[in-house]
Amino acid sequence: MRLVRIALANANSTVGACRSNVDRAIALARAAAADGATLVALPEQLVGGYPPEDLVQWRAFVDAQRVELARFAKETASLGCASALGLVVARGANLYNVAALVHGGRVWGLVPKEKLPLYNVFYEARTIARGAPGLQDTVDGVSFGDLVFELDFGVVALEVCEDGWSPDGPMRRRSYAGAEVVVNLSASPFRLGIAETRREMIATRAADCQATVAYVNAVGANDGLVFDGGGFVAQNGRVLLSSARFREGVEAVTVDLDRTQRLRTENTTWRNDQEAFAALAPQVTRVSVGVPTRGRNALVFPAPPNKNFFLPQGARPSSPRDAFCEELLDALALGVGDYFEKTGAFKTIGVALSGGRDSLLVLVIARRWIDRRWADRPEVERRAKARELLRAFFLPSRFSSPETRAAAEQVARDLDVPLAVVAIDEAFERELAAVEKMLQPGEAVTAVARQNVQARVRAERMWTWANSAHGLFLQTSNMSEKAVGYVTIGGDGEGALSVIANVPKTVVNYVLDWLYETTKWEGIRLTLLKPASAELADDQEDERDLMPFPVLDACFALFAGEKMSGDEVAHALKVVFPEHAAAKLDAWAARFVRLFTASIYKWAQAPISIHVGNLDLERERALQLPVVQRGEWQGPEKT
Repeated sequence: MRLVRIALANANSTVGACRSNVDRAIALARAAAADGATLVALPEQLVGGYPPEDLVQWRAFVDAQRVELARFAKETASLGCASALGLVVARGANLYNVAALVHGGRVWGLVPKEKLPLYNVFYEARTIARGAPGLQDTVDGVSFGDLVFELDFGVVALEVCEDGWSPDGPMRRRSYAGAEVVVNLSASPFRLGIAETRREMIATRAADCQATVAYVNAVGANDGLVFDGGGFVAQNGRVLLSSARFREGVEAVTVDLDRTQRLRTENTTWRNDQEAFAALAPQVTRVSVGVPTRGRNALVFPAPPNKNFFLPQGARPSSPRDAFCEELLDALALGVGDYFEKTGAFKTIGVALSGGRDSLLVLVIARRWIDRRWADRPEVERRAKARELLRAFFLPSRFSSPETRAAAEQVARDLDVPLAVVAIDEAFERELAAVEKMLQPGEAVTAVARQNVQARVRAERMWTWANSAHGLFLQTSNMSEKAVGYVTIGGDGEGALSVIANVPKTVVNYVLDWLYETTKWEGIRLTLLKPASAELADDQEDERDLMPFPVLDACFALFAGEKMSGDEVAHALKVVFPEHAAAKLDAWAARFVRLFTASIYKWAQAPISIHVGNLDLERERALQLPVVQRGEWQGPEKT
């Protein structure tokens, strides 16, 4: 047996906090060493934080990362385990996203990322240069390029995030060059359902390359990106370790590398492919790490937990519904909490409750962050922390119903959140009177303007509260309403952080139903009793103003996600919703396309939002559409 212990260290780094990030990395490496680790994997761009975006154009920021990498090497020199961690380095005029191998007080090599994503939320190729097969150089005396590392326990390759997502990435080349362990350092943002995709991908790569693959992911949130942590160790296709998500920490597994070598010997297809590839491929440089790792005699053979080599291992999986709701809420809570703590600008968190679904969910998410952040504290302390940090406000007008007020008051009691009720009617009337003085003869305040004034008065009060209480003002609009402009600029479109702007209304309802079933909070029941309404006019209902939310969300998925034309959307709707008249579906599809296109100017100036899916509404980072456009490309009648 050739036993090695591989540790995955999920670190929560902050962009620009190079010293603090490395302090965290040192602490995690020490914890891994105390657990007997031979090799420690830390995330992509840990030293400088991810995503740094254009901050990398400041050379002082890049230089600081090399200084902190050297400090990490010095502080971990005596641990006896090798470590892999990520940073940005300069090589001439180019910047590279690299994985560094550190051991025995020295940096042994820097391996640049080759596959630079330029899709969805990623813009790395804008500032970062690509590594290349066969690249061999030195940077400040350290080997740089297409490397594998010979350690006393075996041959190790490093790669960075996207490199592992390509079946033709460097993993195959380096495995054929002799690497038995491939360590992938990632900062892969959360997306619903991504955990199973990653697991399958890592297991597949490990099988394809007949290697032991260790994948570690960053955890925490920076701006609107949430990193859910976790990771896997898969040996030749079999997953040996799935580490916990949404928390910083270390988990490890002991692996017998003789098994990887044996399976390579047995697999004639892999051997034949390796021989053919090696004859044609660029040369991978071997770096001999001349410092031995800690003794491994104390490591124990990795026996299956249930003492059976044939039966499934681990606990029964949760239901798909439970998993969906739990991970969505955990991701959003982490996004809110890290934004609150890492910016350093806030002392409290405020939510304007309407008595409706969206604001209720946002407050639940903020409260969930407190329960996760102080999970080690007794419940009574977490309740006190909620009263200390969270604030709820109900700002009714004459159109607010007694039912929504009762729901808001009950929600605040359920979640231990102080609630202030402050009516806006006087301010509403004053604003209408002031606007009337601005109008010319023949002009009058419109019905829409009367509605929007209420939303803007509320937003102004929330901002004034935020200024006075050092408050993080959370915006509560959902993706469905944002997509069709059913929000008010300067009103309910306001806030410092948009929590559910990338959560469709049908998902909001789905999660609230699940929350009520699992918590029995009376405030949720009261909220769900009343049809969704902005309550800005008499007898107003959102679906009556727009269309049924399932139809609206389908339109969004088909038009914005699948990039269908309006006519194609209408055709698909007739298959999905045969219970509705065809003419009605045609009208809804046309209305959606018209509203969506006309509303881009609104969501282009919305607050920063938390990303939780592949289809997000944020023009700066996700769906980049021109504000000024016409629909003539869809046909003359669409102009």
